[in-house]
Amino acid sequence: MQEIAISKFKATCLAVLEEVRRTGKPVRITRFGRPVAEVVPARPAKAGSWLGCLRGSGEIHGDIVGPIGAFDNWTVDE
Repeated sequence: MQEIAISKFKATCLAVLEEVRRTGKPVRITRFGRPVAEVVPARPAKAGSWLGCLRGSGEIHGDIVGPIGAFDNWTVDE
């Protein structure tokens, strides 16, 4: 991992960020030889569909195909 002093990073910030984006290699920023921060490449955004986003989050209990109840006990009010 490349290390640069914080003063050099301050002077060349945009160039360092572009290099990290282009190469994908992180850069450690130091102050008096001690690590202060790391600049890492961003992960690509997930460009997925919302369809199926709840897959695997539900549970089925009982029979989902059979009839819901006995229709013999229903009455019709006229």
